[in-house]
Amino acid sequence: MRHPRFAVMTVVLALAIAACSASATPAPSAAQSAAGGNTVSIANFSFAPASITVAVGATVTWTNTDSAGHTVTADDGSFKSGTLATGATFSQTFATAGTYAYHCSIHTSMTGSIAVH
Repeated sequence: MRHPRFAVMTVVLALAIAACSASATPAPSAAQSAAGGNTVSIANFSFAPASITVAVGATVTWTNTDSAGHTVTADDGSFKSGTLATGATFSQTFATAGTYAYHCSIHTSMTGSIAVH
């Protein structure tokens, strides 16, 4: 009688361990995975990712990895980085919900947006 009980307990334990190892947490978005959450890379004359979504109160940091200087300039004028040299960063905190379009004022074809919820 002990052996069948032991077998059942072993199966139950194995199922419990398997259930614990499965993640119920949703996978991070592509932006969060690639950029660590609230970061944007400036590379190859583009913002990557070009669009991200953050929570109200979040800070977004841009890092220029290009060999050329770039800016992070809000289309509505609400923020402006000045020229970022290679390796330089710029951070902006978004206290109000909305969508913030931005561009590089040196290379105007470079655009991006931040959706704040």
